[in-house]
Formats: sequence, C-alpha cells, structure tokens
Amino acid sequence: MDLQLEGKRAIITGGSGGIGFAVAQVLVTEGADVVLVARNPNKLDSAQQRLADMGRNVLAIVADTTDDSAVQAMVDRTATEMGGMDILVNAAADPGGSTPARVLADFADDDLRIEIETKVLGYLRCARAVAPYMVSQGWGRIINVSGLAARQTGNIVGSVRNVAVAAMSKNLADELGPAGINVTVVHPGMTITDRTSGLIAEIAQARGISHSDATAAMVASVSIGRAITAAEVADVVAFLASPRSVAINGDPIAVGGGSRGAIYY
Repeated sequence: MDLQLEGKRAIITGGSGGIGFAVAQVLVTEGADVVLVARNPNKLDSAQQRLADMGRNVLAIVADTTDDSAVQAMVDRTATEMGGMDILVNAAADPGGSTPARVLADFADDDLRIEIETKVLGYLRCARAVAPYMVSQGWGRIINVSGLAARQTGNIVGSVRNVAVAAMSKNLADELGPAGINVTVVHPGMTITDRTSGLIAEIAQARGISHSDATAAMVASVSIGRAITAAEVADVVAFLASPRSVAINGDPIAVGGGSRGAIYY
C-alpha cells in the first residue's frame, strides 16, 4: 500500500530516540522529510546522522517543549527551512514506567505537575503552534503518543497524564477536523526501545526479582505474549500520519499487542 507520504513534512518531538526516532525512520523510508526535535543536542545530532543517508531532508532542532517560546521558534524555523509542515508527532515525554508508582501517602504534587507540564501541555503547545500552518493549507495530521496507563490503575501519574492526552486529542480532533486536520492518540504498552533493559532492571531490583521474571510479569497481560517494538508502534503511527487514515479522527488506538481480558468498544 502506498501511504502517499512522499514529500510530506513531519515534525517529531522526542525524535532523538525511542518511539520518536522509530517513527522518523519509517516516515523517511516512506519518502517524508522530517524535523527531529529533542532537548539533548548530542543525541539529536546522532539521530540526524543515522538518517542522513536515506535520501530525504532531515532537520534537527534543539527545543524544550515545556518552553512555549522555544516551541514557537522551532515551528517557525521548520516553516522557513521546510516550506511548511504537514504532520506533527508528539512523543517528547518520559516513557511509562520510568518513574516509580507512588501510593497516596507518598505522592507529591510535583510528581504530577512535571508530567502535565511536559506531556500534556508540551503536546498542546506544539499542536497550537502548527495548527495555523495546517489550517491554511487545508490538511494535516497530529498524532499524540500517550500510553495504556490511560486504561489501567496502579500509577496515578501515568493514568492522569495519558487520559489527559486522550481528552485533549479528541477536543482537537473535533475542532480541527473540518479544516482537514485529523488528530489521533496512540496508546503503547511496554515497548522495546534502547531504554527498556534498564527500566526492567530497575523494576527487578525494586521488587527483588530476576530480570527475566520482571520481563515476564510486564508482558503477562499482553495478548500476543511479548512486548511490541518501537518499530511496530511506528508502523501504526505512519499510517495515521498518511492521507489513507482520513476515516480515523479523535479515537484512541491501542498499540500494545492487545490487553488480555479487557473489552473496549
């Protein structure tokens, strides 16, 4: 299937690693030009170099999505150097499970405040900055990477921030849909990235179990019996970023390999 992404221009926040970089790889393979956005200049430069030989225009911009002026400057630079933008993939946030879940008695306001500032408001700032460009051309795609903690208890921060991203995405979908801009949210579960082994080690140490037992526990509820890779999540995002996805707008898409036992309708 031709995803009709040839020549499309995509901004990918959190694009220096993990799911964000995997999305950049597949979009470039499909013929899109990409703008990688991240805070760490060294990781960003490395990511850009890894994509440099794939025959597309790859721009790297250091920006912190918690800073509205930095976000606007990043979008303005993209417009100048790329001639506009067609796709925004918001993935600039710490992955689920990277911070320990806290019981109510140990919960601090900043545990949630920092995540809202980064993941919810960060995504919203980027969407707000790109929307005028997309509206003016009558087409666009915004994909927000959230997480399956939106559908599970056990981590107050993870649940609240991911539900908030889903709610924001639906509101934007209804507002921007008539202008030709589809907005969707994807919910990864445990996803294999360059950080996964370290996260599992931390969980194993905290629970006093082996690395293999910690891995098995994390995938026990996955219907396909294993963790999804970042590249497999990226394949779904690439479809949602394409003109082919016009029938999907506002609804969350789970990309975690299936949640055993749960029925969503």
